[in-house]
Amino acid sequence: MSDTAQANASIAAFGPARATVAGAPLSPEELRQTHAFWRACNYLALGMIYLQDNPLLREPLKPAHIKNRLLGHWGASPALAFAYTHLNRAIKQYDLDAIFLAGPGHGAPGVLGPVYLEGSYSEIYPDKSLDEEGLLAFFKQFSFPGGIGSHCTPETPGSIHEGGELGYVLSHACGAAFDNPGLIVAAVVGDGEAETGPLATSWHINKYLNPARDGAVLPILNLNGYKINNPTLLARIGHAELQKLFEGYGWTPYFVEGSDSDTMHQAMAATIDRCVEDIRAIRATARAGGPVRRPHWPMIVLRSPKGWTAPGEIDGHKVEGFWRAHQVPIADVKKKPQHLKLLEDWMRSYRPEELFDADGAPVPELRAYAPAGNRRMGSNPHANGGLLKKALRMPDFRDYALAVEQPGRIEAENTRPLGVFLRDIMQANMKNFRVFGPDENTSNKLDAVYEAAKKFWIAEYFPEDADGTEMDTEGRVLEMLSEHTLEGMLEGYLLTGRHGFFSTYEAFVHVIDSMFNQHAKWLSICNHLSWRAGIASLNLLITSTVWRQDHNGFTHQDPGFLDVVVNKSAEVTRIYLPPDVNCLLSVADHCLRSENYVNVIVCDKQNHLQYLDMESAIVHCTKGIGLWDWASNDQGVEPDVVIASAGDIPTKEALAAVAMLRAEFPDLKLRFVNVVDLFKLQPDTEHPHGLSDRDFDSLFTVDKPIIFNFHGYPWLIHRLAYRRTNHKNLHVRGYKEKGNINTPLELAINNQIDRFSLAIDVIDRVPRLHVAGAHAKEKFKNRQLACRHYAYAHGTDLPEVADWRWED
Repeated sequence: MSDTAQANASIAAFGPARATVAGAPLSPEELRQTHAFWRACNYLALGMIYLQDNPLLREPLKPAHIKNRLLGHWGASPALAFAYTHLNRAIKQYDLDAIFLAGPGHGAPGVLGPVYLEGSYSEIYPDKSLDEEGLLAFFKQFSFPGGIGSHCTPETPGSIHEGGELGYVLSHACGAAFDNPGLIVAAVVGDGEAETGPLATSWHINKYLNPARDGAVLPILNLNGYKINNPTLLARIGHAELQKLFEGYGWTPYFVEGSDSDTMHQAMAATIDRCVEDIRAIRATARAGGPVRRPHWPMIVLRSPKGWTAPGEIDGHKVEGFWRAHQVPIADVKKKPQHLKLLEDWMRSYRPEELFDADGAPVPELRAYAPAGNRRMGSNPHANGGLLKKALRMPDFRDYALAVEQPGRIEAENTRPLGVFLRDIMQANMKNFRVFGPDENTSNKLDAVYEAAKKFWIAEYFPEDADGTEMDTEGRVLEMLSEHTLEGMLEGYLLTGRHGFFSTYEAFVHVIDSMFNQHAKWLSICNHLSWRAGIASLNLLITSTVWRQDHNGFTHQDPGFLDVVVNKSAEVTRIYLPPDVNCLLSVADHCLRSENYVNVIVCDKQNHLQYLDMESAIVHCTKGIGLWDWASNDQGVEPDVVIASAGDIPTKEALAAVAMLRAEFPDLKLRFVNVVDLFKLQPDTEHPHGLSDRDFDSLFTVDKPIIFNFHGYPWLIHRLAYRRTNHKNLHVRGYKEKGNINTPLELAINNQIDRFSLAIDVIDRVPRLHVAGAHAKEKFKNRQLACRHYAYAHGTDLPEVADWRWED
């Protein structure tokens, strides 16, 4: 055999099993039962894709029995069902507590089949009963209007991972394993999925699992060789190289490769037995009381044909073991009799008459093969985490208040008291609360959390690390410079019934745009499923914000994550822009107590002016939007102009503009409005937090100019408020992609959110000031130029501007 032929043979998906672990642990009867369960799963997967009638083939297959539109993905389904089948056996044999996460996209048929056979599906959806009528309903709903999708969506019992977007199955699995010492999370990774950046990074989760207190993740990498019509990279890597790759990541890889069902069943059974034994040995060593070391957890590389058990060839084209098995392998079944016959022969090859009784129910031995009760992976409560969720023990956030005697007189770091609050929450909830942050919690001024629990670290440790690095094998703070992996960990933690808090830099929260999208969609669907119990909200603190990235420059200036959040359902999204410490504490307390939301909190970590004492902050945040009397002088009359703000720096600059205008025009009637809850700007018909039109008009008037200073991109405010009565008079200032290495004030000037630009805006918008305000306008322009020149000369802002304080 040539070298090329030998290399190809080593990565071939066909033939008798080749396995790292030797042995044939299944008796002939166990082998027969195992294969029967897998055959039934494969039959169900095909039925979901193709059939709308005649679900048990009790009459010859006819075109009328075929769905009018064939949707679904067969390719990954047999291997998913194969893994699920063998995990069922192991759960029963070892009394395991395990859940199943399917990473391959559109792999639902391979999971729905075993979930139906074990009875979990019918218990939640009684109309999908274990009989012929229920089976037909089960088939017909798949990829059908009014039914379910082709991923493991929230409607799928036992699912906490949809797989709609690829790359997150291992990080979700890791989050599920945290603080679940008895749990095994089996996570099937598709080889197409393995090409994504998030998945590649998440192989490092083995450095974040503490075997003494966490569960285990068992990755099962399925190398079926192909994506839609392209080979996958890992399936074309030589065996030795692939083994070294995963050993280099710190795993112990066990290979199971081939297509012959009998030998593959024996090899997979022996391999899973070895993995369970390894996991138990790792746990026993770690829980014996000695030092906790990083283990090399087991993983499985399952190489099997794409579309395993499909016809080998259709119309002269290779199918099984090739990309043509990816979606619907046999097309035009209604129109081509030869294709209809081929499909019927294929489905009958699974011998459904042996698998289902006269009523259409799975025969007793199939039901007996699956675990019972909550040991079924489709019924495990960890996969419906709200059932296990316990409310956080929360200290009183008022105890962390900053003393504010007068508004706008003192400065403080907004996020530092929040870190103390989070520290005490952590201390009171040491088994169900964690803090996540890719950009270091020290940088984000949340480092007080380390007083309750350090950063988790189980890799190598140098003596100098003891000098302030805050690392410990008992740590509960998760830090890794991968927003993807940490976000996935947090989502997995929440979905299995726990609580968490995530902070990251504003410019780089975009890394998880699509992950946020997927989680928000998950929550939206869950809100309409009565059997899904509520989970803790996903709480994101967006800090190191655009207006304090003057030193890092243009690349670090992007407040556009808010625009992404606004795209999602109003049922699940919340955005808060607390202007100071006490408002941030009030908002954080509210968010940490909430369920089934994505709460986005935008607050910078640097020193900022403080405005409200705690009781005033609570009232302001409870309303979400408020008129600040102390900054207004229109009491009892209509204002000439409304100045509004949302965000810390925009609020400071807007208040400074108010002070300048009042000094120049003492008779000018100004109303100051601050927005904490951004969705207050939407009508109450569009968002549950929205203001009614009457309340909005009361605050913003029906015909007076509004100068709105906003933290983010200005068009977002117009998008939220476009239907309001006075929208034509709404003028928004915000970030307009004008930045570089600037001073803070110069950055504000470049984007026209500075006090001088705002004051000039008022002069331009209030009719009686168009001419009368000319001298003041020139004065403001001159001061603006002076500030820019000072910045260029000294590298800092004018002290009188940087140190500005509100004066009554």
